[in-house]
Amino acid sequence: MPRVSALLVTILAAMSAFGPLATDMYLPAFPAITAGLVTDPAAVQTTIATFFAGMAIAQLVFGPLADRFGRRPPLLVGLAIFVLGSIGCALTGNIGWFTLWRFIQGLGGCAGMVMARAIVRDISEGPATIRLMSRLMLVVTLAPILAPSIGSLLLGLGGWRAIFWALAVYGAGLAAVVTRILPETLTPERRRRDSLGGILLVYARMLGNRQFMGLTLAGVLPMAGMFAYIAGSPFVFMELHQIPPAHYGFYFGANAVGIMAVSQLNAWLSTRMAPERVLLIGLVSMTTAGVALAILANSGSFIGVALPLFVYVASIGMVMPIASALAMGLQGRTAGSASALIGTLQFGGGAVAGAIVGALHDGTALPMAVVIALAGTGGLLSRLILVR
Repeated sequence: MPRVSALLVTILAAMSAFGPLATDMYLPAFPAITAGLVTDPAAVQTTIATFFAGMAIAQLVFGPLADRFGRRPPLLVGLAIFVLGSIGCALTGNIGWFTLWRFIQGLGGCAGMVMARAIVRDISEGPATIRLMSRLMLVVTLAPILAPSIGSLLLGLGGWRAIFWALAVYGAGLAAVVTRILPETLTPERRRRDSLGGILLVYARMLGNRQFMGLTLAGVLPMAGMFAYIAGSPFVFMELHQIPPAHYGFYFGANAVGIMAVSQLNAWLSTRMAPERVLLIGLVSMTTAGVALAILANSGSFIGVALPLFVYVASIGMVMPIASALAMGLQGRTAGSASALIGTLQFGGGAVAGAIVGALHDGTALPMAVVIALAGTGGLLSRLILVR
């Protein structure tokens, strides 16, 4: 088993950051992309959904590949696809092709996230897995805080296409590091040789495993609330409560800092009490905050909205690492497939939550608040009802 060095953790963190970076770096460039590709804002916004679709779909493929061929070969293939998609985005002059290249970016970018979770499972067990997951959560949370600023800087220096050239360089650089430094953590004797039918059977068994699904949904459903917050908070903060756009990033960043702080608290708590108990504490906290948010959503009080949101979002730093670690700990040799299924459900659920917030938009904060409250409550009920 490879030693868990600071360098290895850094590489795993860089692998985990693909989603946040590729999602948030180009957000400041939306107006420039709209003008440059001679299209409308809605068409550019759709490219977020196509990226998430690629991320969700490809994880189901990369997971079994990781269990069969080891972690490094599928990771390098995914990085190559991501670099290709990024170059395509940088060169295209048509919104249709841009949308397709974003989908391809998602197909490749998900490999880093799948392999990072699987490698964590390979090299650690029990509380050590939770501590390592919490350290990765710190970086994954920092990425969306920094990504818009990095994107704005690149936009000013070289236009919107420079953002995608930078993502291509990021993918190629990580591929070089993986090739030279990252050890293979899945030894040949631990690999699986499943056929397509066998792969589908593995997923079917996971979906039918009450313990695994209870723990998975305990993390996935609250994350759907996080996506609802991302989709709804710009309107709620800037339109309803008149927060200046220049200050919106402060509140967004404050919530992200909350996740970072709680994820580190989580690593400390998990060495002093049972992880199952820590998970329950986090889920109760999220549910309470979500219900409070739904009650106060239309009160007209900004604090009544901002404070429950902060508690809910910060609690992600406690719930996600433990839920993922406990769920994957049940799978042993199918850790790659388990990681893929968790990621697919996470991004799929997040996309649905964001779509519901948009569909229920009524000029108030209530749609966002209700979806968040239901997501937190669903996660808690999954833990209480399904996990024995």
